[in-house]
Amino acid sequence: MSTLLTIGEVSRRSGVASSALRFYEERGLITSERAGSGHRRFPRTVLRRIAFVVFAQRVGLTLGEIGIELSKLPPDRAPTRRDWSRLSSTWTARIDQRIAELERLKVGLTECIGCGCLSLERCQLANPGDRAASLGPGPRYWVGDRPAG
Repeated sequence: MSTLLTIGEVSRRSGVASSALRFYEERGLITSERAGSGHRRFPRTVLRRIAFVVFAQRVGLTLGEIGIELSKLPPDRAPTRRDWSRLSSTWTARIDQRIAELERLKVGLTECIGCGCLSLERCQLANPGDRAASLGPGPRYWVGDRPAG
C-alpha cells in the first residue's frame, strides 16, 4: 500500500471533488508533494485534515478560520485525538449560537407561516415606524433582538 495517494484517490476516499482539493491546497489547508510528472501526491494523513475541513464548514467556520485552526496542528505527524479535542473544544460556543439561531428561525417560521393569520397587526416581525432600526443593521428580530415596546 502506497503511503502517497493521487488526487483521484483522495477525492474518492474523502468524498470531496478534486477541484475542491486543489482549491484547499491553494488556500494552504492541505499540502501535496509533486511526482516527477508534476502530479499531486498526498500523504494519507491529508484525509483527516479534509474531514476536519468538511466538518468545520458544516459548523459554520469560514475557510480562513479553518486555516487558522489547522495551523495549530502539528505539520510533521498525524494529529492525535488530544490534538483534535483541543482544537474542537473552542467551537462549543459557536455551535450553541448556531443552534439558538436555528431555533429562532424554526419558531419564527412556525408562528408566522404556520399560524395562517397573515396579519401584520399580529405578526411578531412587523416593524411599525422602523423601530428595529434602533437595534442595528440587518434583520434584527430574526437574529434574536426583541421589538422595542
